[in-house]
Amino acid sequence: MGYEFSFGSFFIGIIIMAVGSVFMYFHQWVANNFGLGAASYDKYKLYALGTCVLGFLVMTNLHWFILGNILTVIFNRSGS
Repeated sequence: MGYEFSFGSFFIGIIIMAVGSVFMYFHQWVANNFGLGAASYDKYKLYALGTCVLGFLVMTNLHWFILGNILTVIFNRSGS
């Protein structure tokens, strides 16, 4: 099975990247109100960056490829 572009995944990926970008912009406010304040700024910025990377993977429809490879490694039932 090869790569297949999907408009649905593209638009959902754009939405996830937009949410990650807004999260990146307001990470200090989120850390102050929901975290430990200045001690957790970098942690929340890393979470926002991870959200942007996930959005990029979904946007390019590569998340199925990565999940498929991981599940194949975990659940490979080759009889020996």
